[in-house]
Amino acid sequence: MSDCISCENTNCLIKKNLKNPLIAKFLDEKHTIKCKKSQQFIMEGAPAHGLFFVKKGQVKVVKTGIYGREQIVRFAHDGEIIGHRGFGPGKQYPIGALAIKETLLCNFTNDVLSKMLHEIPDVTFDLMLFYAEELNRSETKVRKFAQMTVREKVIDSFLYIHRKFGQTDEGFFNIQLPRKDFADFAGTTEEQVIRIISSLKKEKLLITKGKKIGIANIPLLKKEISEHNYFLDS
Repeated sequence: MSDCISCENTNCLIKKNLKNPLIAKFLDEKHTIKCKKSQQFIMEGAPAHGLFFVKKGQVKVVKTGIYGREQIVRFAHDGEIIGHRGFGPGKQYPIGALAIKETLLCNFTNDVLSKMLHEIPDVTFDLMLFYAEELNRSETKVRKFAQMTVREKVIDSFLYIHRKFGQTDEGFFNIQLPRKDFADFAGTTEEQVIRIISSLKKEKLLITKGKKIGIANIPLLKKEISEHNYFLDS
């Protein structure tokens, strides 16, 4: 209970409902898990063992695509939920999840969460809103990507990363990803991503330093995909 009170993730739906006295008994059943960099804590197809909340860290959510290729579905950071698609009648995770860097997770088993949702309507309502927002983001991404060129998909991915993780004082993304991860998220190849990065650097839209990437001109980059109704999904 005490670590939830001191937690700074005000967007966490558990944190939002701490004032409800009924929630205390459920917090005592919460598990805290520490993951090392690159450690996988959800295996695709494995039996579901509850919801994970990112207390502190960075996570990528993956799914096996055509010909066994890994596709990055989304990224998550402090206060966000992972494994929500395993909560329900399926009882299996349709996705996998890995820590990008050292990450601290809070885990509630399906049984504990089910009891919580039955007893605390406010938590149920907040989770319902979360699912609605996730569905909206998913449908928007599918619609956008069907109409985008490869260059536009990569640009959209850069803008998404910038919105979600912000940037350092040097102007680089506040997350360090290999070029392959950008490709797996944009649905293209690593070679294409490298070529597009090179082109955007020449156009002075991107800056790089080793593996680090930053956006040099956000308005111009947004303008490139504005016709696709740029959607602020964070």
